[in-house]
Amino acid sequence: MKDSQALWKKSIEKMPLIAILRGVTPVEVVAVGRSLVEAGFTCIEVPLNSPQAFQSIELLVQEFGETITIGAGTVLSADDVSRTFDAGAKLIIAPNFNDSVAHASQAGNGVYCPGVATPTEAFTALDCGASALKLFPAELISPVVVKAMRAVLPLDVKLFPVGGICPANMTAYLEAGATGFGIGSALYKPGKSIDSVHAAALEFVAAIK
Repeated sequence: MKDSQALWKKSIEKMPLIAILRGVTPVEVVAVGRSLVEAGFTCIEVPLNSPQAFQSIELLVQEFGETITIGAGTVLSADDVSRTFDAGAKLIIAPNFNDSVAHASQAGNGVYCPGVATPTEAFTALDCGASALKLFPAELISPVVVKAMRAVLPLDVKLFPVGGICPANMTAYLEAGATGFGIGSALYKPGKSIDSVHAAALEFVAAIK
């Protein structure tokens, strides 16, 4: 597999959207992933509270791992990091900051993107080697707040609001300084057809462009 940091950087520069496939199963994950890749997505996350999540991650890595970034979400422990690495993925996304997760990610040359909601959490995560910051939940972090945080954070820090993001509210966040977004149920949820996922993905890609 390509160097994880280099592939992450290339993926986000090409399309700064992270598809969050919460609830996806191994049976459907490759087809869902293909519909996203064909729409232009370059980064896919499987939350670890999904059924057989590590198997889904492994299948995505086998199918797309050389060209896009595959990762795990809802990573809550160093053991989760280790199992994610064993499945072949290097992107570690969490709803919170945890120093043991941060250290395990760094030790394995992973890309660590913890959830933060305040400047204190943001700077603590960066001091521990976070590669990017997940602003979560975005329902509580308005574009006004993103602008204020952007004013004090290092200019090169990548900010990804997650939670309640839709094509209609993306522009305000981007103008405030967001780098991109994590997209969950507005893009995929269990039972949604492949055609519907693909159509939603095209809407988000059009909106970010």
